[in-house]
Amino acid sequence: MGFLPGESYPLGATWDGLGVNFAIFSEHATKVELCLFDSPEAQHESQRLTLSEYTNQVWHGYLRDVRPGQVYGYRVHGPYDPRAGLRFNPNKILLDPYAKAIVRTLSWHDSLFGYQVGSQNEDLILDTQDSAAYAPLCAVIDPAFTWGDDNPPKTPWHQTVIYEAHVKGMTIKHSDVPEAMRGTYAGLASEPVVKHLKSIGITAIELMPIHHRVDNRFLVDHGLVNYWGYNTIGFFSPDIRYSQFKGAIEHVNEFKMMVRALHAAGIEVILDVVYNHTGEGDNLGPTLSFRGVDNLSYYRTDPKEPRLYVDYTGTGNTLNMMHPRVLQLIMDSLRYWVQEMHVDGFRFDLASALARELFDVDKLSAFFDVIQQDPVISQVKLIAEPWDLGQGGYQVGNFPVLWTEWNGKFRDTNRRFWRGDPGLVGELATRYTGSSDLYEHTGRSPYASINFITCHDGFTLADLVSYNTKHNEANLENNHDGESHNNSFNFGVEGPTTDEKINNLRLQQRRNFLACLLLSHGVPMISGGDELGRTQQGNNNAYCQDNQISWYNWDLTEESVKFLDFVRKLTHIRKSNPIFQRRGFLEGKMLDPVSGSKDLVWLSPLANELTQDDWTNPQLRSFAILLDGDCINEIDKDGHQVVGGTLLILSNAALEDVTFILPTRHPLASSSYDHSNDHKTYWKLLLETSDTLQSVCLDFGYNFNVKARSIAVFELAEKE
Repeated sequence: MGFLPGESYPLGATWDGLGVNFAIFSEHATKVELCLFDSPEAQHESQRLTLSEYTNQVWHGYLRDVRPGQVYGYRVHGPYDPRAGLRFNPNKILLDPYAKAIVRTLSWHDSLFGYQVGSQNEDLILDTQDSAAYAPLCAVIDPAFTWGDDNPPKTPWHQTVIYEAHVKGMTIKHSDVPEAMRGTYAGLASEPVVKHLKSIGITAIELMPIHHRVDNRFLVDHGLVNYWGYNTIGFFSPDIRYSQFKGAIEHVNEFKMMVRALHAAGIEVILDVVYNHTGEGDNLGPTLSFRGVDNLSYYRTDPKEPRLYVDYTGTGNTLNMMHPRVLQLIMDSLRYWVQEMHVDGFRFDLASALARELFDVDKLSAFFDVIQQDPVISQVKLIAEPWDLGQGGYQVGNFPVLWTEWNGKFRDTNRRFWRGDPGLVGELATRYTGSSDLYEHTGRSPYASINFITCHDGFTLADLVSYNTKHNEANLENNHDGESHNNSFNFGVEGPTTDEKINNLRLQQRRNFLACLLLSHGVPMISGGDELGRTQQGNNNAYCQDNQISWYNWDLTEESVKFLDFVRKLTHIRKSNPIFQRRGFLEGKMLDPVSGSKDLVWLSPLANELTQDDWTNPQLRSFAILLDGDCINEIDKDGHQVVGGTLLILSNAALEDVTFILPTRHPLASSSYDHSNDHKTYWKLLLETSDTLQSVCLDFGYNFNVKARSIAVFELAEKE
């Protein structure tokens, strides 16, 4: 078998029906060999062929009669000079950076390292062991797939409700999912799971990383894995671990079938992607792909000591976004997942690291410029985790248009308010109304704010109100990992308890948090399993726990079922009231001086508008929000005025009950306003988080008791 010249574009292995074109970029290599394997289990390559063509720093060649399913890897030759940032070692089998299917996970062995492990000179001495028996391998795919009438739901941002989930963790213990499908892409798209997502009003599922990953050697040696998946080694390949099929490339089609099924249910698929670093780690990490293909091009090496890496991610390396081929890799990957895999958007892990051109985070970096003008990527949902671990990396509110952001300030303010911290009403009001202080100055809307209380990183909602400190002992890091927290919800007991009063208080706080999340402006994101009462037994960094600590428990107790019904009620209120889906910021401006109508009014328990003294009162923990559905002032897609219900939200974070006077329809009306129609309407209780009252209808002026640390939500209704 011999090579024809082939083409330098596209990169990767491309089957055209007659054969395969192989193309791989390496600026500093001296020779590249393609290695063909007979199967994913093969210990050695069956053929080794030299790519003799070199065009625009791309090594390429074409092989006739090679078919989809062909397993392959590369050996790349060049200098091994770590002090100069060069780490070529042809003894190591390397993954194609553009591999569409990675069909064998690595088996840890010293031969996977480019240097002699245990040497006194650390990584300076070349290792000559062959890694072929242990290295991950990739395969050629057939991209053909019958998508049928698949269409992306294209749910508008202002109507989006996101659910963050782990493919395996969500379904591995679900008894209604067929056993062979549990923990897989197919299981995630199964009827019981889709039915659940629809029942709680989800419009988009945000999948924790499904790009093929590396499990760190330390973890594997101790019976753990990189369960969360933030250790990517293949930016084009869905992780084979989440496939019910055991063949070479079926997992690619299984992922597509999952997307197709979720789209049919009206649910968008958003991928959590990790383009800021790779699973090869620091200078003492393995040589699996990028490091051996062209270390100097792919990674940010220290300008003063190229043997080492610049690390903005805490993982040992940072991808070199300043190199045009690395930028091309990321953009090609993003387009591939949209065009070939039909995903609907991306959440970028540690996105600030992608914006760093030198050392400062730059809003006008090449990455953002390319995204802005790209006709494919600019049209999908883009979510930034707006921080990294480098200096100046906390960039909440500083991303450009097109981007939404995980709003860490929304999370922190709500947690502190319901914990009882003083002086937070002003900031809470800003967070509740879409965080205009963060997003309005750049021309963005409330939906630029991805609101959340919990996410994969940190306590689950149930643990947030049950543990004052982290309990990460199972991670084998002496409980030093994960963020240190002091929740201090003052319930007297940490962890599980038989005390009914404490359990009720915890449930009440969970309801408070979700009510604030789902009745705020912006895009709510529910952390998967919170609606089920999922616990990690106090572990707030379960990144390595592929076991009962992380898996969702679908054996619901009576208490869990009741809480799930509460979540469903909340999402129904949100989706049925356009006031929560407003595209512009709520401003609280006077729209009619006679009626005193505003789109938003903040009231004291006495039904008076909050004064400046109230806003600056550090002890204020009880207030009401009146949302006027007649003041939305928006036009729908059919040209009709959007009108919603008028809602009243009573919040009491104090440690004692507070009596609220239920206001009139227009509490700020002038003396000339006609109140004659007031007797035709009343306040209808929709829900309250203390779980002590069912639906009631109460007249204006009624003295309503709001329990300590609870919320009540009313809707203006006409009397029958």
